[in-house]
Amino acid sequence: MQVLTQTKFDFMGKRRLAAALSITLILVSVGALFFRGLNLGIDFTGGTLVEIGSPEAIELETVRQVMTGAGFEEAIVQYFGSAHDVLIRLAPQEGLSSAEISTRVLEALQASYPGEVEMRRIEFVGPQVGDELTEDGGLAMLYALIGILIYVTLRFEKRFAAGAVIALIHDVIITIGIFALFQLEFDLSVLAAILAVIGYSLNDTIVVYDRIRENFRKLRKATPAEVLNVSINQILSRTLITSFTTLLVLLALFFLGGEIIRGFALALIIGVIVGTYSSVYIAGTTILALGVSKADLMPVVKEGAEVDDRP
Repeated sequence: MQVLTQTKFDFMGKRRLAAALSITLILVSVGALFFRGLNLGIDFTGGTLVEIGSPEAIELETVRQVMTGAGFEEAIVQYFGSAHDVLIRLAPQEGLSSAEISTRVLEALQASYPGEVEMRRIEFVGPQVGDELTEDGGLAMLYALIGILIYVTLRFEKRFAAGAVIALIHDVIITIGIFALFQLEFDLSVLAAILAVIGYSLNDTIVVYDRIRENFRKLRKATPAEVLNVSINQILSRTLITSFTTLLVLLALFFLGGEIIRGFALALIIGVIVGTYSSVYIAGTTILALGVSKADLMPVVKEGAEVDDRP
């Protein structure tokens, strides 16, 4: 019992507060997804993406008026890194090819900004391709969760497996919910980041669970809550150092990597923070709520083993 004196933070003592926080975040996330929806990028919706640049600052409202005058009333116009670079997202137009759309956009803008606007980039995704990407992206996430469920079920006791899956679902819902709440663009790179978050969160949870399983066998007289506190405190420095160094890289990508990779980096930043939190509180709180005990984790003694071990 001497190990118990090493506990510095009573994580499990705050589990009800953490549960209330998580439930609130999940409700907000689900509400944002239901009422606001995701701001799907052109990868999913289909359409044309046009990037323009100018040596002079460009007014977004002027560009919107130009697009409306050119017949693109639903065009989405936003800055792309600076006031000199503008990104224009256009919905699919029946009867117009991507070349015709880009020509009409460029002509309309050059009429308002003669000699100043240049075309930087044009991307076109057909509506059918967008639908396929939406379906395949959702299936990829579903298959990843099913594969993880099978893996943790085989590796851990059933209560631990349930806790790991609940922690993963918690992380995914909150990360996606933040994108819906603030209407951040959700494209294929963000979806890839969500899948990476699943792997990161699972790895962190497995490290915590391995230590909990070991301590359940060592600390025979400790309560389950005490075992979890000891285990989490023992791996706390490792978890924080890993998360901190990962966040340093992601912050560098977010601020210095450019607009293209910003959504990917932001999704990972959110996922790492939420995943670290869930590995401590959600995964641990779940197995406590499910009634895990030392008897569930003790090695199974085969019948007749004691007789066989006698000299």
